[in-house]
Amino acid sequence: MTMTWIWSGMVLVSVVCGLALGRGPEVAEAAMEGAGAAVQLAISLAGMTCLWTGVMEVMKRAGLAEKLARLLAPILGRLFPTEVRDQAVMDSLSANVSANLLGLGNAATPLGIQAARGMARGSRTASDAMCMLVVCNTASIQLIPTTVATVRASAGAATPFDILPAVWLASGLSVLAGIGACLLLRRVWRD
Repeated sequence: MTMTWIWSGMVLVSVVCGLALGRGPEVAEAAMEGAGAAVQLAISLAGMTCLWTGVMEVMKRAGLAEKLARLLAPILGRLFPTEVRDQAVMDSLSANVSANLLGLGNAATPLGIQAARGMARGSRTASDAMCMLVVCNTASIQLIPTTVATVRASAGAATPFDILPAVWLASGLSVLAGIGACLLLRRVWRD
């Protein structure tokens, strides 16, 4: 709700300043161009999300999702030791990580929510595992940043995937920093 007020205030101040400076037609033209660009971006993002969500479904039906879950099991088992015995939660976690690896934050979010619900077990406070899930989901490693590449392509980039090395480095460092902070705070908080 707060962000709605902030965003609305920024738009209102921009319009008032534009009108006060006698640039009403430019403000109206910019608003129309911005709205058109937003619709075009939303359609391209929806198309890319549909494509990769379909790829995830094909992976699931072909059994690749299970193999990926087995591949990720040692890592996820160490990050979420209290959840190892709950197969449904581990499946949601591995699907969440898989979607994040493909750069599909929109597809990963429902899977993360499903995993968090399984972790909650009726509790109203966040467990260490839930905090780790939020950290890993927020600062995910992206092997294929499809959303960013789609935005770059729609903005006219000739090679939208030329950012891969920077994305790999930044996302890897952010995950390591987030996991390290989570593990450190887990120990500090208990002492």
